[in-house]
Amino acid sequence: MAELRWADVEDLFDVDNGILPDVVVRGTTVADWQAVLDLIRSRGWPHTYTEDNQAGEVPSAEVMLNRESVPELAVCPGAEVWLVFRCSAADTIDFDVHLAELQGPEPLAVLCGVFRDIGRLLGKAVVMTFEGHPGLPMIGYDPVLDRVVRLAPPAAS
Repeated sequence: MAELRWADVEDLFDVDNGILPDVVVRGTTVADWQAVLDLIRSRGWPHTYTEDNQAGEVPSAEVMLNRESVPELAVCPGAEVWLVFRCSAADTIDFDVHLAELQGPEPLAVLCGVFRDIGRLLGKAVVMTFEGHPGLPMIGYDPVLDRVVRLAPPAAS
């Protein structure tokens, strides 16, 4: 199975498309959130947890999802790529990525690796959409194909 290549998606990562594409995993549970938190810890990815602008230790998913405010978990899986998880609901795992950090093959490989890790762990699709446009997918992990694929139509030549 071929990896997603930078040349095949470079047009999607133009910062004029929006700065913070949205990433979502639908149909999740508190247990899925906990599995993702455990994955972050087990990989040793640097992360910071903030709630009400206060830094702290990452609580369990159950505690985190029952907060009155929406905590944020910023995670750096590598290559200066930061993912910002918004911990607001059990039924979706959603996070943002910054297009300026995703310029080139190495950051793309990091992002695809995270999508695969989360998708395989949960057995669910992980989809990145254009900022503020949930119906316009860019790329995503397809659990049937077991790889990250381009979901947007090909660039016009």
